[in-house]
Amino acid sequence: MTTPALIRPIQYDDFAAWLPLWNGYNAFYGREGETALPAQITSTTWHRFFDPGEPVFALVAVSESKLVGLTHYLYHRSTTRLELTCYLQDLFTLESERGRGIGRLLIEGVYQVARAAG
Repeated sequence: MTTPALIRPIQYDDFAAWLPLWNGYNAFYGREGETALPAQITSTTWHRFFDPGEPVFALVAVSESKLVGLTHYLYHRSTTRLELTCYLQDLFTLESERGRGIGRLLIEGVYQVARAAG
């Protein structure tokens, strides 16, 4: 039986494992080949996760020491609330890992960090 994935914040040394997930996410939405995002967007997105001045964050799913999923989320102002709102931006798991509940674990991970942030 496969153990559930561990959900954790992304780490700077995850880049090489995160990039194929990011590329897979974008390919799912038709952003590949000639329609791929410019490299500058990928680089900027990556660096935002580690910039304390940016409200953009990432969690990853790890199974058997391999990244198998990602979620990106951000906090933004709202016209109907005083506190910031958490928005889940991106969610992706490897096709081979789908149906194992990893997407649900990633969503629950965002719930946890949003609750902790108030």
